[in-house]
Amino acid sequence: MKRLTPMPSLLALLMAAALWTPLPAMAGPGHDHGDAPAAATGNGPSRQPDGSVFLPKPAQRQLGVRTLVVDAGQHAKAFELAGTVVMDPNAGGKVQALLAGRLEAGPKGLPGVGQAVRKGEVLAYVVPTAGAIDRSNQLAQQAELRAARDLAARRVARLTELADTVPRKDIEAAESELQSLTQRLGAVGAGLATRDALVAPVSGVIASANAVAGQVVDARELVFEVVDPSRLRIEALAYDPAQAQGVAGATLAVGGQRVPLRFLGAARSLREQALPLQFAGDSTVLGTLALGQPVRVFVQSTNKVDGVQVPAAALLRNPANQTIVWVKESPERFAPRVVTAVPLDGTSVAVTSGLQPGDRVATQGATLINQVR
Repeated sequence: MKRLTPMPSLLALLMAAALWTPLPAMAGPGHDHGDAPAAATGNGPSRQPDGSVFLPKPAQRQLGVRTLVVDAGQHAKAFELAGTVVMDPNAGGKVQALLAGRLEAGPKGLPGVGQAVRKGEVLAYVVPTAGAIDRSNQLAQQAELRAARDLAARRVARLTELADTVPRKDIEAAESELQSLTQRLGAVGAGLATRDALVAPVSGVIASANAVAGQVVDARELVFEVVDPSRLRIEALAYDPAQAQGVAGATLAVGGQRVPLRFLGAARSLREQALPLQFAGDSTVLGTLALGQPVRVFVQSTNKVDGVQVPAAALLRNPANQTIVWVKESPERFAPRVVTAVPLDGTSVAVTSGLQPGDRVATQGATLINQVR
């Protein structure tokens, strides 16, 4: 009788199957194609749960973040006024037509805007235009005066020939009448052919020109405006008359530049419910502005306010529309601070609450910090 072989156990079968199961292929060093997601490092800019921003040093350099250590002090109270660029009344003027008539070019032609002119230079002529009836009356009067003058001239000639028999007073009366008629005839003729010369009142440049050859203008119509760019002024309107009291100084915000102004005086009568204030400043900067250009004027008063001075660019808004600044609390951590501020000179403000002396405030790149989420 043949002997049977015993059956393999279940454990032996499972071990054999495990040995024949293919293992996953693993790439060698340097041959990983990035199929599996890389682990997050956590070193990028991020907004923290408490509202602060984590900003690594490399990110700070890329964003151009700059900070400033603030100090407390007393600063002059300031208020912002709307102003315009006006001309100095002694260095600018308007050229208006005295008579209604037709424009003709001057010796150098009609000047254009920006052209330099000198005081007394003839810019244009206005040829008076009279109605048909008025001109006819003037021509008739001229003809009558011409005839009377001819008669007077012949009478003077006859009396001169009879000088031995005619009294001297008759000859003198005839000569006086002839002279009077000649002058009257000349005046009427000049009235028909006269031209009103429009001259530059000051030396400067043409700020505005409303002249075209052959144009008909009315009396008192503005034709040219001449201004000296080196002597412009700033006029600000104060709707509170108390603001005109105790003015210590003022500054003009031109882009990111701060231009100091000199207070000249305030008017004593309201114009459109506002009190005009006059300022003068650096001619180099004011000369780049246009006449009538709107500007912002920051007027400093003699009253003082306690606060911390920071650049106006450091003030931002949070989602709740509150005014904030970003304070650097650690080398890579910035925290928002809700503050209250008053303007100083157009480029800086005085923070009256929310900051302490010694805080390091972000002055450049603060807008980018505020956008980190």
